[in-house]
Amino acid sequence: MPHTSEHVVSLIASAPLGRIEHVMGMPVVIELSGGRAGESALDRAYRWLRWVDETFSTYRAESEISRLRQGALAPADASFAVRSVLSLCESLRKQTNGYFNAWADGSLDPSGLVKGWAVLGAARLLEQEGAAGYCVNAGGDLIARGPAPQGGPWQIGIQHPTVPDAVAAVLAIDGAAVATSGAYARGDHVLDPHTRLPARGLLSVTVVGPDMPTADGYATAAFAMGPAAEGWCRTCAGYEFLLMTEDEEMLSTPGMERLRVREEDGTRADGSRARQEGG
Repeated sequence: MPHTSEHVVSLIASAPLGRIEHVMGMPVVIELSGGRAGESALDRAYRWLRWVDETFSTYRAESEISRLRQGALAPADASFAVRSVLSLCESLRKQTNGYFNAWADGSLDPSGLVKGWAVLGAARLLEQEGAAGYCVNAGGDLIARGPAPQGGPWQIGIQHPTVPDAVAAVLAIDGAAVATSGAYARGDHVLDPHTRLPARGLLSVTVVGPDMPTADGYATAAFAMGPAAEGWCRTCAGYEFLLMTEDEEMLSTPGMERLRVREEDGTRADGSRARQEGG
């Protein structure tokens, strides 16, 4: 059974060592497969994620982000970590023609990048502890590297945006980041920064690429673009996209098609058919 890259995460009890904890307002699953990393590595990764939540949460009045939003903390006086994330947000705003915007609703909210940034930090800590194979999954943002418990790449299930407990696609991932953005259970939480209205035209966007924060920002931006994302995604070198339109047509870049798991008869594991975008 594949991992599920979704906003409500299911724990897949397949790895020799794994854990699930509720952090940053969501269940976060970490599984280890091979290497010398053990329980202490998991402890360290979850401590990091809790620190990220304490620092970047928009719901905690004492967090640096909340204090920045309130004007109680000047940007120049923020911690190095916060200043680094805000710099990444600005870089992605420029790369996405403003469709990724940490100020989309008129106030600072870098959540569209912070989750991916946090996952990347947790993955680096696991590697420092000697993890050979691992999967860190935080509600739709994940990194999978090294051998899966069953051998070969990790199989990642992308939650269907309209059918509960259904999988829209299954991807074979080794050494890459996966980010998914869509309405899902949170409803219209992604805004088009140019209109400040809920994004329309797409049900979900999944991005696979080498850098987790960038994949996270690209997924948010593409979802905010709606149908315009179909052409924009071809400009994102090194990143592959899977888009589901409002009429449930699947559009994908050629590289994404190579990642999709197929049955022995050549059909995809989810039984769907997709149209390729890009070249």
